[in-house]
Amino acid sequence: MDNASSVKEFILLGLSENQGLQKIYSVLFLAFYLITVAGNLLIVVTVISSQGLNSPMYFFLCSLSFVDICYSSTTAPKMIAGLLGGSKSISFMGCMAQLFGFHFFGCAEIFLLTAMAYDRYVAICRPLHYAALMSGRTCGLMVLGSWLGAFFHSTLQLLLTICLPFCGPNKINHYFCDVHPLLRLACADTRAVGAADVVNGGLITLSAFAILVSSYVVILVSLKGQTAAGWHKALSTCGSHITVVILFFGPCTFIYIRPSSNLAEDKAVAVFYSIITPMLNPLIYTLRNQEVKSAMRKLWSRKVGSQNAKVRDHSHVSKGSEKIEHLSL
Repeated sequence: MDNASSVKEFILLGLSENQGLQKIYSVLFLAFYLITVAGNLLIVVTVISSQGLNSPMYFFLCSLSFVDICYSSTTAPKMIAGLLGGSKSISFMGCMAQLFGFHFFGCAEIFLLTAMAYDRYVAICRPLHYAALMSGRTCGLMVLGSWLGAFFHSTLQLLLTICLPFCGPNKINHYFCDVHPLLRLACADTRAVGAADVVNGGLITLSAFAILVSSYVVILVSLKGQTAAGWHKALSTCGSHITVVILFFGPCTFIYIRPSSNLAEDKAVAVFYSIITPMLNPLIYTLRNQEVKSAMRKLWSRKVGSQNAKVRDHSHVSKGSEKIEHLSL
């Protein structure tokens, strides 16, 4: 920390230094961020307020949507502010906090997706034991374990970086603070830290991906001999989750299982798992899920109905007051 104190702040260079591209990016990513927050918040409100969505699958989906809001909020607002002409500087401790938050929520998403895959495996391969294996207590412990695992991972990533000496330059060739671009700025031999980062991030990503792939292989094998209707039901149940896993783990694995060699390439790929995937998650899960769409329609109908009732009550009160005033006259 004493060595790092020689650099008080970093400059985030962002996605591009071209002014024309920055204007386009600012509008595009602002729209992406607003859709991300609105879509995931809608899922959280719908699951919490709908009694019909009380199964483990929707409990995990609600948790995932909350994580997506937090995950995109660690990087998108600062990036958009920089694109709109705001300050591109970030304090040293602010940079470390962003690094911690990004890995914390990103790792929590990885563990939650793994928990959701296990839920689908039990639902399809062991349906008679589903209620016992996926009790409310078990689901709560799985989500808690996701948060704790993410905390340990992000703490290690933070410790690997914050202890490095930074004595200049301070320009980060990225749109947020991450380990790989910060290693380029350290005034020391960072090969050991880079290897530890690859082992830490790569081990989690590859292990989770292997578990996910294995679970779906087992599900497909268990469907042998099933009718076409059974196949369709299973694939419709798992299709949304498989799509999200591919969109998230593909770019994430590309970044964190190898030493960084091209930061321009890395930050372009990072857009997919840090900005685009959190935006697409609510669209993927709602468009393919009739229960969620039905619950949203009911929620909207209740809201519209309550507003109409308030308008009618206000109208009756107004008419009553007018009659009283007329009689008094």
